[in-house]
Amino acid sequence: MKNKLLRSLLFWVVVAIVLGYICSLFFPDWLARVFVTFNGLFSNFLGFFVPVLIFALIAPAIAGLGRGAGKWLGITAGVAYGSTIISGLIAWGTASALYPTLLAGKSLVTDVADPEAGGLTPYFSVEMPPPLEVMSALLLAFVVGLSMTAVKSDNLYNVLEELNAMVLKVVTTFVIPLLPIYIFGTFLNLGMNENFGDTMAAMGVVLVLSIVMTLVIVLLQYLLAGAVAGVNPFTALKNMLPAYFTALGTSSSAATIPVTYESTLKNKVEEEVAGFVVPLCATIHLSGSMMKITLYALSIVYMASLDVTGGQIIGFILLLGIMMIAAPGVPGGAIMAAVGLLQSNLGFDESMVSLMIASYIVVDSFGTAANVTGDGAIALIVNKLAGGKIKGQPLTDAPSAEPAR
Repeated sequence: MKNKLLRSLLFWVVVAIVLGYICSLFFPDWLARVFVTFNGLFSNFLGFFVPVLIFALIAPAIAGLGRGAGKWLGITAGVAYGSTIISGLIAWGTASALYPTLLAGKSLVTDVADPEAGGLTPYFSVEMPPPLEVMSALLLAFVVGLSMTAVKSDNLYNVLEELNAMVLKVVTTFVIPLLPIYIFGTFLNLGMNENFGDTMAAMGVVLVLSIVMTLVIVLLQYLLAGAVAGVNPFTALKNMLPAYFTALGTSSSAATIPVTYESTLKNKVEEEVAGFVVPLCATIHLSGSMMKITLYALSIVYMASLDVTGGQIIGFILLLGIMMIAAPGVPGGAIMAAVGLLQSNLGFDESMVSLMIASYIVVDSFGTAANVTGDGAIALIVNKLAGGKIKGQPLTDAPSAEPAR
């Protein structure tokens, strides 16, 4: 039992989070900066590696689908977008019901500090430019994978399969073992950040509500997934805890892909489905981020007494579900993608946008954790709907004369 616990990634991630906060109380700056330097290097490596990981997982998965690749792409994307939009609508309903009481008499405070400005700086950094952007990797995987379902190309398929194996080897022997150290450094730096408390005080009750509601949306997703897939939703959710806590420390859906993938497999999702759904949803499923941004935005609308109609809010939610995909996997990327919509649809000024950004970054990781945990629920649904039809196979065995549909 003890050996099993020590081999558990979840155990080490939780230890890293707790130790990070405890050590922030007494670590000298010079020692803390060692971990901040490591985090900078590891984060840059993840930025370099994640696009390769996304391409290596998705391209052979789509290529192995044979006919119907476009169908399952559409179904998965539809479920992911629907989940994101429903999360936004629930956030709107929650705000409408609770804000008149929770925010009664509260004024808008916009002169908050940048929560990242008070953090420690690394001793040095090394730039590691990625070979391509995350969105480029995703699109390239789609193009190559879909093309290979219609064109016989055994050699390229074998190359992609070997690339997949090589990338997963890097994940299991290098990335995952170092994740607890990276998470420790993240929470150590957060605990020693003098501006963290200022931002927390500015939005107070809304920050707490947003965290609670991200947990609620995850629970609803697994209750639905459990009903569709015929599995115990609480057991399935328990198996996804390593992904949740890893995302809590990395604040990046893309960086958490390896752990999300392994956690999804524990729920008896087929490897072909997990390899296809998890990296795809890491870039397009943003229910947790949608919940937080919508709650924050509507709190400012309420406190500033902005004249915003229901139609504007619905339009904001529908467009935000698309706009956030423009910055997949980047910590804080969702709120940066939303800036234009906040100004154009809801009438935010610069001070309101600054408060939104500061508040979002403070607890960014909770939205990300909800995003990746929800990816596991989508994988369960797609796995059930596919009924074993998503199977990786050599292209010689798949019909190659017909285009994907």
